Amino acid sequence: MVAPFWPHAAPRAVTAFRFERRLTYRFTRQQRLLKTDEFSSVFNLRRTQANSFFQVWVKPNELDRARMGVVVSKKVQRRAVGRNLIKRTARELFRHEAAKLVGLDLIVRAKRSFHRSEAAEARAALLRLFARVSPCRAS
Repeated sequence: MVAPFWPHAAPRAVTAFRFERRLTYRFTRQQRLLKTDEFSSVFNLRRTQANSFFQVWVKPNELDRARMGVVVSKKVQRRAVGRNLIKRTARELFRHEAAKLVGLDLIVRAKRSFHRSEAAEARAALLRLFARVSPCRAS
């Protein structure tokens, strides 16, 4: 007698590996600024860098990780689809650059909208801001 084939019953080791890999690339709750007080403390410090696409506020924190909040107003982009694209772009770049930004709280505010055709230019602009901000944590 042959055992039935169950495609969803993968070996445990493979499932655990996939699960761990997925978790390492997430924008976790510990990496987010969630509360109004957390946002206010970063805004009140008024340490900022800007370019044509984004403005970034920075504040040192006492944690072993970087945290980020994203602000995209309806003035920048009326449609939710566009606001979500901007937020996804900022979060993705933060996830890749978080190791370089350890010990900082950041708020990224979109200054102007961009579409998929301009997304590469916007990513490059945000990467330049992250590079300018990262040495600031020593001061």
